Parts: sequence; C-alpha cells; structure tokens
Amino acid sequence: MVFLQSSVEAAAPRSLENQGPAAYMLHMETSPIWDQLARSLAQVPQSDLLMAAVAAMALGILGSMIIRRAPAFGKLLRAASTLGLMGILLLVVLQVSRMDPRFEMAVPQLGLPEQVVEGGETRVDLARDGHFWLRATVNGESANFLVDTGATITAVSAQTAEAAGLEARGGALPIRMQTANGAIAAEMTSIDELRFGNVAARGIDAIIAPGLGTTNVIGMNLLSRLSSWRVEGNTMILVPHHPQPVVEAAD
Repeated sequence: MVFLQSSVEAAAPRSLENQGPAAYMLHMETSPIWDQLARSLAQVPQSDLLMAAVAAMALGILGSMIIRRAPAFGKLLRAASTLGLMGILLLVVLQVSRMDPRFEMAVPQLGLPEQVVEGGETRVDLARDGHFWLRATVNGESANFLVDTGATITAVSAQTAEAAGLEARGGALPIRMQTANGAIAAEMTSIDELRFGNVAARGIDAIIAPGLGTTNVIGMNLLSRLSSWRVEGNTMILVPHHPQPVVEAAD
C-alpha cells in the first residue's frame, strides 16, 4: 500500500511540550494504529494485487503444512507461492517507478502508457491566496489545478475524473493519501491528455481522490518531467525539455 502526502493539506504533527518520557507514554494513543490497520485490511478485497499476494502467501503456508505428508506437492505449492510473490513484487516496482522519471527510463512500461510532457515555456502568476493556480483541460474538460511542489503525484477530484471520463486502473496499488482530515483512500488512473498554457502532458499517472473536494493538484510526477521549473518573484516558470515536437490538440 502506498501512502502519499500533499504539502498543502498535510496535517501538522502534534508536539508535546517538555513533559518527559512518562508524559509521552501517557499521551500516546493506540486507537489511530488500530484504525489504520482496519483501513488497510479493508483495502485488501478491493485490490486485485493485494488479493493475489494473500493467495500466494496462503499457498506457501499450505505447502509448508503438507510438505511432510506430500513432499512433491508441498514443494510445488511453495514454488508457486515464491513465483507469485516475485511477480507481484515486480508489478509493485513497475508501478512505483512510474512516479519518478529517473527510474522509469530503466523499467519497461508493460502495457502502461508512456508519460510525456512537451511543449513550450509556461508562466503561472501567484494568486491572491498565495498559491499558484492554473486553468487546464483534462481530456478536453476544463478544470482549475493547484501547482503543489510538495505533492508526490498529480491528483484530480472525483468530479473532475467523472467529467473527464477517467477510470480507476485495475490491478493498481491501493493508495492512501494523507490530508489534514486524516488518511483517505484514492485510486490510480492515467490521464490521456492534460493541457495548460503551452504544455501538454500525455499518459500521466494521477490519483482520483474524493477527499480533496473540488481541488485538483499538479504534483511532482509531472513537474519532474519538465526540463526545469522555478519561481521568480510572483511567477512560476515551467520549462519543458527541448527540442520538443509541436504540441497539437488531441482529437
């Protein structure tokens, strides 16, 4: 299970004043731990990947239990368990590597769309609320996005996802996103085309996060695929890699 955090909505940790170790033990609550464990277990039936991992582990346990009575069959089950877990680990590595272009270049896509960010320099002015907002289109549907350099991955609201026809990716890792209101469940998807200013991003991974309300976020998985981004005064400057093909609108 992957945990992601957005710097805009991240909850600040509560600090204990100088009360000593005993006070820390007194204030430590175990209920959040059990709540998190319960949420994690609840995600298992909803994820094909986790269900496959549970099935593979069950085969290994069963093989170990019967290996004395039926050595050949027990070894077969244990081998199947090992191969299954290795395959699941490979899928996890493939999906996590897509969040960082440095690793993505060394890992095959295996049917997932190539993530490309191209176009020309785009400037975003600082809004009155102190954040950088831009107007974008998601598969042709207009939406406002917050540019958040503290967000691991691009995120879209449930409303934007529905309007743009985004669907959760089957077999993806279960995602939990940490916000000011606690951890929320999210689903992985791919955006065919995300356009803003002079930039076009295609095949970009994103999460559908109902807990974000109407907010959409451009995260580092997109920004890291630019040649550079920087802030000069009250302007954020986004520069794709050059040379780039001509940016053409999707059909």
